Amino acid sequence: MNRRLTLALPSKGRLREPSWSLLEASGVSPQEPGERVLQAHCRNADIDLLFVRADDVPEYVQDGVVDCGITGLDLIHERGCDVEVLLRLGYGTCSLQAAVSMEDTATGIEDLEGRRIATSHPNIAAKVLADRGINAEIVRVAGSVEISPRLGLADAIIDLVSTGSTLRTNGLRSIGVLFESEAVLVGRVGSTDHEARRILTMVLGSVVNARANRYLLCNVAKDRLADVTALLPTSGSPTVMDLATPGVVAVHALVPAAEIWSLLPKLEAAGAYSILTLPVERMVP
Repeated sequence: MNRRLTLALPSKGRLREPSWSLLEASGVSPQEPGERVLQAHCRNADIDLLFVRADDVPEYVQDGVVDCGITGLDLIHERGCDVEVLLRLGYGTCSLQAAVSMEDTATGIEDLEGRRIATSHPNIAAKVLADRGINAEIVRVAGSVEISPRLGLADAIIDLVSTGSTLRTNGLRSIGVLFESEAVLVGRVGSTDHEARRILTMVLGSVVNARANRYLLCNVAKDRLADVTALLPTSGSPTVMDLATPGVVAVHALVPAAEIWSLLPKLEAAGAYSILTLPVERMVP
């Protein structure tokens, strides 16, 4: 890199730990780790880290205070910041959902017409509802949105949902999704540090890609090879190698981690044996 790149990271909240973990897995962890550190340098890269609220990252990047940052896609859209999404990071996944009490008769987002809706994402909520032609009163709430119907502040909410357990605990049920979000790496629009950003995106992306895949190895008789390879959900051709045992080959392939559960019994039924799956540390397309 020609100069040191500045990267803003969430200092607290649900994105802090996975962001820190991603940096460490990428080999660019800070020299001075610790929860109270606000600024640090990376050990093996020309990167300076700034730890701030995830809500502030989009504006810091937009205004050029930092070159890049990690934040939630929902925060970018809520703040209306003009930044470039460089990489989706595969964690912090959640959705902005509309919810009502269990006793409510509403079944869809259209049933929010004319209602008072509490949310901590008023800009996204107002835009989505307007795009759907729904007129509703938006009540901005900074925190504990789920309690709003019980307190009489609103008769519906729009809030981030990961598992839905918080909704159920507060006697609420979802009636629709308005926006899908996850953690993203963003950069300033019009930045001239193309090479520095490319390297950062490539290094972090190699870990993100690796986490989503597994290295699969198995043995199979040559007369069953076609049956086994036909099952492999891989974008490229698997590696096939002859073994010392006549008539038997070893098959190596990268497969999506999410499909391992359903794939293994199918491979076994097709004649594969000595099946191994291994984590992948880096994966550069």
